[in-house]
Amino acid sequence: MNRQEKQETVQSLGEQFRSISSAFLLDYKGLKVVDATELRRKVREIEGRYMVVKNSLALRAAKGTRMEALGPYFAGPTAIAFHPKDVVALARLLNEVTRGNAGLSCKAALVEGKVVPPSEIQALASMPSREVMLGRLLFLLRAPLQRFATVLKAPVRDLVLVLKQVKK
Repeated sequence: MNRQEKQETVQSLGEQFRSISSAFLLDYKGLKVVDATELRRKVREIEGRYMVVKNSLALRAAKGTRMEALGPYFAGPTAIAFHPKDVVALARLLNEVTRGNAGLSCKAALVEGKVVPPSEIQALASMPSREVMLGRLLFLLRAPLQRFATVLKAPVRDLVLVLKQVKK
């Protein structure tokens, strides 16, 4: 790679790093080509990105971005996986793949700008999906209003019941 290509690579990586708030650093030492291809395909299916990077170029591109916090983890063979929206789905996928493949391990993660060690990535993978979390939130927001409406309807309902009893 000549100097011009390296500069273009750093610029391209820098643009991608500025646009993401969550990413996973993976150690792919011992990963077979077939398994790496399968991993790329699975990440692409959930609309994520997976790329192998040269550490020195990634460190230069990470300067001034949220990815700079992961600097100490850029050692040895490094791959970056990220999803623009659903970090939990990506964590679940990576957890599933690393369980079945000894050649792949997670070095660290960046979730919403905070560094997460590998021990806590399991907890992230076990979280419900974004849609389920939003559904639970909406249920919690709606429940007090629904109870309030029931309380407001109670006097009218009671009056109707009393009138029915008087009629009988």
